[in-house]
Amino acid sequence: MSVLRVTPRTALVLVLASAAALATFTWPFFIPAGPETTARTDEAPLVFLVVLPVLVALVLAELSSGGIDSKALAMLGVLAAVNAALRPLGAGTAGIETVFFLLVLAGRVFGPGFGFLLGSTSLFASALLTAGVGPWLPFQMLAASWIGLGAGLLPARLRGRAEIAVLAGYGVLAAYGYGLLMNLWFWPFSVGADTQLSYVAGAPVLENLHRFAVFTAVTSTFGWDTGRAITTAVAIVLAGPAVLTALRRAARRAAFGAPVIFAAPDPPAAPATVPAGDGASRPEPSPSGVATRARSVVAPRGTPT
Repeated sequence: MSVLRVTPRTALVLVLASAAALATFTWPFFIPAGPETTARTDEAPLVFLVVLPVLVALVLAELSSGGIDSKALAMLGVLAAVNAALRPLGAGTAGIETVFFLLVLAGRVFGPGFGFLLGSTSLFASALLTAGVGPWLPFQMLAASWIGLGAGLLPARLRGRAEIAVLAGYGVLAAYGYGLLMNLWFWPFSVGADTQLSYVAGAPVLENLHRFAVFTAVTSTFGWDTGRAITTAVAIVLAGPAVLTALRRAARRAAFGAPVIFAAPDPPAAPATVPAGDGASRPEPSPSGVATRARSVVAPRGTPT
């Protein structure tokens, strides 16, 4: 069930937002980056100015078109709060992350648009909760949004063990992809010059991609990213069936997809009457004091009138 209906307008907004976000990660491959000592501290506020208005515009656009209602917003707030509370349990120690499995499952149940919003709001709320606000936050929000978006785009007909297997596999890929993106945002500025892992300003794209791949493999793939992938997959396998059932039950009871129809009230029924002895008519009393339908009263033959 898609809580936030992906209309052509919503799809266009998501595509444009994703394209702009991808450019914020990859621009040093195409435009030589300066030797700043602090990783993208000047760029992060600009990313906030781009990302957050897009998210707000997405919500407002869907509210105005009836694509998301107060129940969906309440569900978004609850799941973002739960995700924010789960994140400190792992705190990134040895790559252990407890925030992504719920994001994958919620995106699967409620659709790609909802997953996109949940990814950003979850990371933003958890950063406020753990004092993790910094130049990395907008990039974390973007990467998490893509994870929720991708989960909502998985094949819809899968159920049972096949669904859990696909979600666990997607969680592993998403964990490695998240680590790749988070390495990419700071790599050109954090590694010293004149090493095999360093970013070379103005070098061919393939050369810098090779250096980045070596940097990622050495620093995070076999450590942090693998721990994140294992944690996410295990959580989906163990808790996935129960969480999916609970989320789908909540979606059915909330009736997100039920159309709202406004109909004119029925006109009040005319009071029923019974003939009186004098030829007049009077309402027929009922035990509840409400007039009931009319009925004929026929006197038996021979009865004096």
